[in-house]
Amino acid sequence: MPRGDKSKYTDKQERKADHIAESYEDRGVSEKQAERRAWATVNKDDGGGKKAGGSGQGKHTGHPAAHKGGEKGGKAAASRSAADRSASAKKAAATRKRNAEPRAHR
Repeated sequence: MPRGDKSKYTDKQERKADHIAESYEDRGVSEKQAERRAWATVNKDDGGGKKAGGSGQGKHTGHPAAHKGGEKGGKAAASRSAADRSASAKKAAATRKRNAEPRAHR
């Protein structure tokens, strides 16, 4: 099988790669580079093609690249002032306290 042959990838893996590549292109990455990164991500997630005849076919892999959400978060909070964050936290605490109190039946 020549390098770059995609015959062992399932339809789902191909759709996944297309979606990832599209996302990279939306962020300004060239089409060729986006395609390479997308297939690298699919390989990292799934350990290669899942069709019969390959090693490790059908094994659960844990989807490591799909768990990067927490690393990429926090930009919105970081751009707000300390006073804004504090006010928001106080409001949330008051709401939690209010909701914890037993209410009379309506």
